[in-house]
Amino acid sequence: MEKQTRRGLLKNAAKVAVAASGALVAQEASAQTGRMVKRDATGKPATPFPFTTVVSFGNLLFVSGIGCRIAGTIEEETKWVLDEIEKNLVAAGSSLDKVLKVNVFLEDIREFDRMNAVYKTRKWGSVFPARNTVQPAALPAGDHGLAIDCIAYV
Repeated sequence: MEKQTRRGLLKNAAKVAVAASGALVAQEASAQTGRMVKRDATGKPATPFPFTTVVSFGNLLFVSGIGCRIAGTIEEETKWVLDEIEKNLVAAGSSLDKVLKVNVFLEDIREFDRMNAVYKTRKWGSVFPARNTVQPAALPAGDHGLAIDCIAYV
């Protein structure tokens, strides 16, 4: 009878292991689904505008366009905006070297080389992110010189 009991215990243990592995797979799938929720990635207070500064989806971060709020040379304005982008990335658990894509909206495309000189000084990692630079018809009121948005990962 003892052999049957051991055999029965082994059978039960096998059933429990199979059930547990199935539950683990379901839990992992649920965790992955849970990770794929759009959320505010910085925990900063909401803006009065209808957007979130940094939204995460999975391990991706989408940083809204940050316009320069100081008046200065294009070099100073570019530095200010990149500093703000970097602060937001760090607050969301990322950094400039994890940026995949950048969009630069430059008020005057003739300032491209001067903006680019500052842009190149940042630590973007071993490969620069993909990038577009365009001159929009206008920047939002209060923005000076340029605005930049990006996509990064955590």
